[in-house]
Amino acid sequence: MIKLLKNAQVYAPACLGKKDVLVVGDKICRIDDSIAGYEGLPEVEVFDLSRKKLLPGYIDMHVHICGGGGEQGFSSRVPASRLSIFFQNGITSCVGLLGTDGITRSVEDLVAKARALTEEGMTVYTLTSCYQYPPKTMTGSIEKDIVMLTPMIGVKVAVSDHRSSNPDGKDLIAIGVQARRAGMISGTAGLVTMHMGSGKGRLNPLFDALENSDLPLKHFLPTHMLRCPELIEDGIRLVRMGGYMDCTAGSDETEVVERAKQLYDLLHTEGVTSENVTMSSDAFGSQPKFDSRGECIGYTYASPKYLHRTVKLLVEMGMPLEEVIKLLTSTPAKMIAKEGIKGCIAPGADADLLVLDENLDINGLFAKGKTAMLNGELFIKGRFEE
Repeated sequence: MIKLLKNAQVYAPACLGKKDVLVVGDKICRIDDSIAGYEGLPEVEVFDLSRKKLLPGYIDMHVHICGGGGEQGFSSRVPASRLSIFFQNGITSCVGLLGTDGITRSVEDLVAKARALTEEGMTVYTLTSCYQYPPKTMTGSIEKDIVMLTPMIGVKVAVSDHRSSNPDGKDLIAIGVQARRAGMISGTAGLVTMHMGSGKGRLNPLFDALENSDLPLKHFLPTHMLRCPELIEDGIRLVRMGGYMDCTAGSDETEVVERAKQLYDLLHTEGVTSENVTMSSDAFGSQPKFDSRGECIGYTYASPKYLHRTVKLLVEMGMPLEEVIKLLTSTPAKMIAKEGIKGCIAPGADADLLVLDENLDINGLFAKGKTAMLNGELFIKGRFEE
């Protein structure tokens, strides 16, 4: 099927002005000021996107696609994700992972859920293991999981958190070397995503690993970096070294506003830009609140809806849209080694396209060239969704 998207203000993510975009199958074929000669052909769908903005579909770098949680017993396990929630919030690709619970949640379940969501219409990559170290894998090693399991692009570990195994610099070197080798063999990112808690170690284990190895900075992505001021300072230091950091959007309206302010300040810090910072939702992961003794005193879970809410807040604060959306498009694409394929509007890229109206509200979505949503109406849902 061929789709012709006309008269859109295209953000690739750079602002290209008003353009027509031709989609053939699941790929972007052509971008031009005006593309003519296709109207009226039976196999061509034409969409007039006048007064609308066309962006790359969002990439969410941190999603508990199988559901997370469990810190307050079995009834606190968060339900698994559903396709429609991603599409309604502009997300066409994500990285699925496990969290605290590596016992009742498994890498096998994670891979199966990723493949299911991909069959249903989005693109899902995965990370092996969970909070624990030594890692919990499917094949017995980080390297084999990344090389042999189709959606696998890296590994997850928790650092400086009372629920973590407290890996030190040597442990992170061991993890990073395995991920890098596997990435080279499989042609994937070889990414090490580090869940960061507010523990006193902060990013010191990572700095130690980088100082005592030859591992490139691009393989490490610490996440939840807005958790406390000290962690933000460590993140700034890492970015100034040439590294990357991931910031989690809020889990309720009050928190999302506060996180947006923190993110705005971070992106206006000398040496920090959206080229080295990503934003993720932690969707379907639990959001427990602990007191000073480590006791859980509150509990909720994150939603992907706060990603686009944060985009709008940052634009309202004065940031250019083309800079804000790099947090969810081109920079994540770089981290997952999909530059030119995901996170951009360019010939040869996947046809994952987000449509915003004049108020920057989500109006439509094309996922792998298929019309997932248009004028607010959802056309593609998961198999068991009503």
